[in-house]
Amino acid sequence: MAKEGWILMNRFLYQKPSQGDRGFRLSRRQLLASMGSLGVSYCCGCRSAPMTGRRQLVFIPKSMEMSLGEQSYADVISKSTPSQNQAWIDAVHRTGQRIAAVANAPGFQWEFRLLASPTQNAFCLPGGKVAIYEGIVPLCQNEAGLAVVMSHEIAHALAHHGAERMSQQAGVQGAGAVLGWAMSETTPMTRELAMRAFGTGTQYGILLPYSRHHESEADEIGIQLMAKAGYDPAEAPLFWGRFGNAKSSDQAPPEWASTHPSDQRRAADLAQKLPQALDLYQSAASRYGRGERLV
Repeated sequence: MAKEGWILMNRFLYQKPSQGDRGFRLSRRQLLASMGSLGVSYCCGCRSAPMTGRRQLVFIPKSMEMSLGEQSYADVISKSTPSQNQAWIDAVHRTGQRIAAVANAPGFQWEFRLLASPTQNAFCLPGGKVAIYEGIVPLCQNEAGLAVVMSHEIAHALAHHGAERMSQQAGVQGAGAVLGWAMSETTPMTRELAMRAFGTGTQYGILLPYSRHHESEADEIGIQLMAKAGYDPAEAPLFWGRFGNAKSSDQAPPEWASTHPSDQRRAADLAQKLPQALDLYQSAASRYGRGERLV
């Protein structure tokens, strides 16, 4: 899942270049901005992820992150068909509101949409813009399963993972541009080999590992959110087991080449985090009734 980071990066990094820059995905203005931002990011770009406390390097302003989130959400919604399944719509709103109530996200303007699509996915964009595709609801089976999905996606937004990925991507592209400039006087073959090595190294050594870490961190934050909202966290490893079993064996790339950890790893990691989450759940469960089955 975690579609939100790629939606934001596409808007920020892959805008149409100017007439003279057709060969670059990053315009000169964006390149200069990213390099300048890298220079000051160590002074003013550090944040901490909620609940995990992991230090983050993010130099995308929150105002820009929120604005991009709203634009991207409006774009996705305008091109999507809303669900007509009222029972599922009500469940999405009910579950979303309970998670939002414990998310501690001042400034978020929450929206929850169920979209008519067989896609087994969901996302939450900055500012609390949440979309669930109908295709994933049967795998949820009940509202606790739906809470697993929604709390995971909301965790991405709370931890500013989209902005962090944008910052990383901008830094990598800026470093690539500097490398290309530094090798401008070498032979074309040498330059091409160096750029290929740089691209492969950053993709598999930096970007993909960070993406997998973001997914694991969203799982960790998410299981705490759903527990605080009164949903049984024991459903989290069960959901990822079902999600993995629903895939054919040839669908997923090897973990080292994927943006996500394997579903089996996620289920196992979440099972290890259950004791702490169950403590949170016990203190919250008395305030809520049992969630309804969805299928």
